[in-house]
Parts: sequence; structure tokens; C-alpha cells
Amino acid sequence: MGSVTVARPPWQRQVAAVLGWALAAAAPLVFLAVFFAYPVLTVVADGLNSLGDLLGRSSIRGVMWFTVWQAVASTALTLAVGIPAAAALARLRPRTRRIVRAVITVPFVLPTVVVAGAFEAVFDRFGLDGGTLSLHHTVWAILLAHVFFNYAVVVRTVGSWWAGLDGRNADAAAVLGATPVRAFRYVTWPLLRPAVAASAAVTFLFSFTSFGVILILGGPTRATVETEIYRYAITRLDFSTAAALALCQLVAVAALVALAGVAERRRAVARRAPGRTAPRPRRGVIAVNAAVAVMLLGVPIITLVERSFATGGGYGVTNFSALADRVQMLPTTALAALRHSLGFAVLATLIATGIGALASFVVVGGRAHAATAVRVSWLRRLFDVGLTLPLGVSAVTVGLGMLLALDTPPLEFRTAWWIIPVAHALVGMPFVVRTLVPTLRSIDDRLREAASVLGASPLRTRREVDVPIASRAVAVGAAFAFAVSLGEFGATAFLPRRPDTLTAPLALFRLLGTPGETLQGQAMALAVVLMAATAASVLVIEGLRRTDESLF
Repeated sequence: MGSVTVARPPWQRQVAAVLGWALAAAAPLVFLAVFFAYPVLTVVADGLNSLGDLLGRSSIRGVMWFTVWQAVASTALTLAVGIPAAAALARLRPRTRRIVRAVITVPFVLPTVVVAGAFEAVFDRFGLDGGTLSLHHTVWAILLAHVFFNYAVVVRTVGSWWAGLDGRNADAAAVLGATPVRAFRYVTWPLLRPAVAASAAVTFLFSFTSFGVILILGGPTRATVETEIYRYAITRLDFSTAAALALCQLVAVAALVALAGVAERRRAVARRAPGRTAPRPRRGVIAVNAAVAVMLLGVPIITLVERSFATGGGYGVTNFSALADRVQMLPTTALAALRHSLGFAVLATLIATGIGALASFVVVGGRAHAATAVRVSWLRRLFDVGLTLPLGVSAVTVGLGMLLALDTPPLEFRTAWWIIPVAHALVGMPFVVRTLVPTLRSIDDRLREAASVLGASPLRTRREVDVPIASRAVAVGAAFAFAVSLGEFGATAFLPRRPDTLTAPLALFRLLGTPGETLQGQAMALAVVLMAATAASVLVIEGLRRTDESLF
């Protein structure tokens, strides 16, 4: 901490703390107000004007019913597959469990267009894109892709929780004569319910707001609220109906987020007494779950890689070389679009990390300066609520809001190239905050109090105490933000489409929608490059983590 200085009077420390909070809060507040709150409120205002007419259409009610139905089915299938895998994961050795968790997380962070391309490759490779057993543009394709995505949510959340349960409870039930099934039902399952409920709520939310998967794999006949917002706004230029649909979804998602928050709080307060963990699973159990994981996660990825190298009757790198060639349906080459995505991802990561770090310090500000007796509880509550809102609003709604709101002076930003990384940062910032805030809250307040007593200013306390401890969490959040930006598709689909702003996910979407062996080969190659980049981000995240955490 350097040389000891004379402690300043309490009132000076209080004023310095308040000024520090105000400066730290300014940037996040302005950022969220201009690029999130104003666009979303514009959607709400426009949607209210057309809401009555919208709810009277039978076609729209059918879309809403399908949106809910497929989300329920996706959640049920994911739980059915994921809970047995979570049981096996919980009983593995810590080092093995860490490796498995990293592997199964890769599908979760893959861009939606990459996943859709992988399943299209599977259908093509195994003859499932036509005939009696066709899965092309069917609800089964959607459900399989959603299970592929959300498998990690259930396995990691439930598995991490299960690993912390005391195995002696089940042992005591067995000694009293309970069968393994009965012991699980009356002893283990009640303890697992909070984690299962939390993972189910998150899975349902992700499936309910799914966009790229349904747009590509479902086709025009399998429409959800999310895809209809896009079609009404971009294809039909009916912004009023699109806004009304977005409003309906916003209300539904708000309710889902509230339920997910309740489940998460129950999981947080549920007691887990650490003790002897359950014995390792039998080899047969491991083999069955491994086979399911390989079929569900491995086959689409392996097939995608195989199809990316397939050229006519053999294999080669022709498809990857062709990424540098301009094709008719793209305003630039796929390679240029990939460079744009990488550049936007770097900028979005810097924005999300900077704004997210400032906001995180504000959220825990009251704890950070307990010695000064300064309490700005209203500010902390405001940021707690405000920072969770982007998690509960789909990227499609954010993109539509930017399209509608940011087109008139002095906020005429819709056609600016930098609005794309800003939109990506909005999606990635909550990951930074969710990673950083728990770390800051875990710091012992006595370290900060000691620094304050020795005369350190609030800013220097942050720099000398908080920043070194939180640096690893910041890096994890930045890696998440980079991966999210690299594959972001929902908001970007509503933003300018010039040659210098075309991103790799948008280029991949256009290539997948165009028939032709050459173009499909380019699509597979581009999907593999995006997959490799996001997989590298996952490895960075897992390498930086210290504990056996749930998904975030």
C-alpha cells in the first residue's frame, strides 16, 4: 500500500466515496439509458397501439401457442437427458469433472447459426433432409437443437449442486431399509429440487426466446414470437405488428425472469451440508451417459467438421479457401465478414468489460466502504435491477428497438457502424456483471477497512485491494462477452447491412439459405471457423475459473 498517510476526517472520506460512486455510475447509466431503456420503451409505446388488433388474430395466437409448447417440450427433453448426466458428473473426480464440464459447455456458447448449420449437415449426411424420415423444417429439428444448446445448463447447474450434497443422508436411508429408488425420491430429490427448478427456468427461457435455431431449422412453417418479430419488421416492414409482438414477448419474459430469480434464490439459500460424497458411478452408467452425450453433442459437431472438408468425391481445404471468394448473395466475402466479426467482438468486449466493471463496483459500493458508514442503498438497488434487465430482454427486441428509436436526431445512430459492437456489448455485459459481482462481494471488508484507516482514498482502495482480486473474474467475463459477440445474430439482424458491417453469422445465415453444393461447402467451413473461435473462448473461461461452479 506504500507509505502510511494521515487518515482524513470521516466526512472527507464520505464525500470522496459518494463522488466516486457518482462517477462510476454515470457511464453505465448513460449507456443503458440511451442504448437499452430508450429503444425498449419505444417498442413498448409502439406495441401498445397495435396490441388489441394483434391479440384478435388467430394466426398470432397460434404462433404464441407454438412458442410456449416447443419451450415446454424442449425443457422436458433437456431435463430427461441432463439429470442422469448430472448424477454421473457429480460423482466424478474433481479433475475429470472439470474437463467434462468444459467440453459440454462448448455447445452452449456456439452461435445459433453454427448449431443450425451443424444439424443441417447431419440431416444432409444421413439422408434426413427428405423422404419419410425427413427432419428438415420440423419441430423435431428444433427440439433436438434446443436440447443440444441447453444440455450444459442442466448438467452443470444440477451436477455442481449434486456434487456438494452429503452422501451420508442416502447411506442412512439405505441402512434403514430404503431402496435406492426410494432413497433418491425422499432424500436426494428434495435437496436437488432448487437446482433442477433453476436450470429448468433458464432452459425454458432460452427455448422461449430462441431465434436463429427456429428461423433456420423451423423454416417458414414453424414460427415463434421471436421469428415473427423479425419477419414482420424486416420482410413485411410492418413495424407496428412487430412492436406489438415484442411487447407480448417482453411481458412473458419478465414473468419468466421473475420465476427464474425465485428459483435461483431458493437454490442460493438451500442448505447443503458438505460431507462424504456419493460413490463413483458404475462404468455402465458412465458409458450410457457418455454415449448419449456423444450422440447429442458430438455427432452434429463432428459431422459439421467432416462436411466442411468434403469436396466432391474427396476431402480438402477448398471450402476454406473459397471463403476469400465473393459470391452473389453476399455484399462482400465471407472472409471479410469474419474479420468484421472479430473486430466487432474486440470492441464489444472492451465496452462490455469497462461498463460492466464500473457497474459491478457500484452494485457492491455499500459493502466496499462500510468503514465510512456511507450507504447508498437506493443506488445499489437501482443497479441490481437495471443490470438484470438486459438478461430478460431478447436480442431481437433490443435490435428492433434500436431500429425504431435510434433514427432521429440527436440519437441518429442506427446506420453507424459502431452501433453493432454497442448492441453486442449490451448482450455481453450481463455476463461480465454476473461473473464479477459475486467475486467483489466475497472480498473481506476488513481489507478495505484497513486501507481506509491507513488513509487510502476510495479510488486507491479499489485499485490496491479490489482490482487484483477481481482481475481473474474480469477476464472470465470478458471471454464470455467475446464469445457472445462473435456469434450474436438476433440484434445484428435488425442493424445496417452494408459491406463493411456484414458479420460472419449473417453471412452464414445467407449461405445456409441458398442451395448449391459450393455455397453449402462455404457455409460449413465458415461455421467451423466460428465454432473454433468460440470453443477457444470456452477453454479460456474454464482455465481461469477457480471453483466448480454452475454455468455462469
